[in-house]
Amino acid sequence: MPVTQRPLHLAVALDGPLQHPDPAAHFVRLGQLAERGTLDFVTLGDSFTGPGLDALAVLARIAPATDRIGLVPTVTTTHTEPFHVSTAVSTLDWVSRGRAGWAVGVSTTDAEAALFGRRDAAPPADVWREAGEVADVAARLWDSWEDDAEIRDRASGRFVDRDKLHYVDFTGSTFSVRGPSIVPRPPQGRPVTVIDATGDGDGGPAAEEAAAAYADVVLVRAEDPQAAGAARTALRERARALGRNPDRLIVLASLPVELYSSGDAVGLADLLGDWHADGAADGFHLRPADPARDLAHLVDGTVPVLQHRCLLRRFYPGATLREHLGLPRPANRYALAREAS
Repeated sequence: MPVTQRPLHLAVALDGPLQHPDPAAHFVRLGQLAERGTLDFVTLGDSFTGPGLDALAVLARIAPATDRIGLVPTVTTTHTEPFHVSTAVSTLDWVSRGRAGWAVGVSTTDAEAALFGRRDAAPPADVWREAGEVADVAARLWDSWEDDAEIRDRASGRFVDRDKLHYVDFTGSTFSVRGPSIVPRPPQGRPVTVIDATGDGDGGPAAEEAAAAYADVVLVRAEDPQAAGAARTALRERARALGRNPDRLIVLASLPVELYSSGDAVGLADLLGDWHADGAADGFHLRPADPARDLAHLVDGTVPVLQHRCLLRRFYPGATLREHLGLPRPANRYALAREAS
């Protein structure tokens, strides 16, 4: 097997059948286990229908019980005010001290639309275009406070420098946001934006366009390394055409896994190494059939093999999710504009 010294990124989904008497303790243990394996981040899905816990709340509970693992809940942008999306994700970044991301989700069903009663369900292409606009305005709202906007001067009674707060004045296809945010700029500047370009929602080209334009991390569900590599190449080329640096776009192959034994765990390491060596992806987002079982085999079996082959780090070099991913902290667009004027 060809071996590369280029480390791969590794993340895992915590979704699965939940039949635990103490769900909070269950998810905390999973988060701590993933952190022991030096994984980049964990994800947790969410939707407006069906039983389940609020993904943002669950990962906010994991935050104080962990130190390094990135926390990426799904946040549905359809039927949700973009201002509230921005504030909720920003709060998770503060609670976790810079380890938050968010997986952009959409809603396309009549049942979900009926829960809100504000508008009818829209086709996937439309809601994915809207999701891209939400990702755009969320980043603007996170920038609406400059990093040194807080004064906290008790003597003068001034909490904030109003000249360093900015209106975003954003108008999208279905919403408008004036701003500024009610929450100071997050520790990471902008929490990491994750978009599944091929998964739920069947967004097609609109989901791929949103990913190329606004995502820091793109998930690609593929059956083989050739399909994953082709998707990665197309996403990077589209990002370049949109004026982005394609090297700042991390593409992870999202794969289902079932691990019943340490043979299985070593076999997974072989598969991930082969795909990575072929340039199929920058890393992997694994979707366990049974997180409690599969994550243990992953951390105790697959991870040591990848580390032995110099494909996975042995420790976290930094503290924030952006540092785990090798992504810089973004400059504040409004501060740059003010300095340039």
